[in-house]
Amino acid sequence: MRVKGAIAAGTLLALAACAASRPQAKAPTEPPPAPRPAVQLPVAPASGGTSFSFKGAMSQGGMLIGTAPGGTISLVLDGADVPLGADGRFLIAFGRDHGPTATLTATRRDGTTVVDHLAVAPREWRIESLPIPKYRQPPAEFLRIRAGELAQIKAARVQAASIVSDGWRQSFIWPANARVSGLFGAQRVYKGEKGSYHSGLDLAVPQGTPIRAPADGVVLLAASGDPFTLEGHLLMVGHGMGLDSAFLHLSHIDVKVGDVVRQGQVIGESGMTGRATGPHLHWALTWRGERIDPLLVESTSPVPE
Repeated sequence: MRVKGAIAAGTLLALAACAASRPQAKAPTEPPPAPRPAVQLPVAPASGGTSFSFKGAMSQGGMLIGTAPGGTISLVLDGADVPLGADGRFLIAFGRDHGPTATLTATRRDGTTVVDHLAVAPREWRIESLPIPKYRQPPAEFLRIRAGELAQIKAARVQAASIVSDGWRQSFIWPANARVSGLFGAQRVYKGEKGSYHSGLDLAVPQGTPIRAPADGVVLLAASGDPFTLEGHLLMVGHGMGLDSAFLHLSHIDVKVGDVVRQGQVIGESGMTGRATGPHLHWALTWRGERIDPLLVESTSPVPE
């Protein structure tokens, strides 16, 4: 693989370390933060004259901002089209369980192609084995309600692909100034049967903490009426290029569907609605169905309360 302009691994590790050292919010109902697994990010080799360049984490749960070769008119990642900005910049991401390789193909205006075989670094996840059976089939009434909720979430994610926003280009801020109480990718195994992995980052914040937009975007979903069964009051914001943020368990939502929000703007307040054992914020990032670890997204310090 040939890469130029990539962030050094040391810089990315420093970002993760910075996230770990953020001032802690008091949340007595939250468990102490779980030990973090070491995040080993790949070191980019010398460019060697390649016409692709990347910035970000080329690993499971990672996100890359790239620049395509000059004259590129279309871009494909593993057989799927990737949106391309007028300046040749683009965004791609790798889910929690992505395989070790990915193929990125650029087609130029003159008909030539440039192919880059990306090495996606594996990561170790926190796995907890429990001697109890996995939660069994929920009652029919729950499934009926849940089907409608999932349909709304799916529709919002479909809409995210067409949202026009430059939020994806920004250096993200954290939506709240807090310690991490739940890691992305963590998973429980119930008597040998795997449960769903943790698809976002839990931030331990007290009830009513202002939640801010991590980047510019457009509101895709604002479930401010009856709380969703699992997510509670759910807010979703599209940042452009198919990237969206989801904020779960809110006590209050300050924006509505279609609103344009700016980075740092207060968009709601934390709570413990839905399936939550205490007040906290679950922040999830998704790119075209691929779940992203917010700890690996280039970020700055959160806006002070």
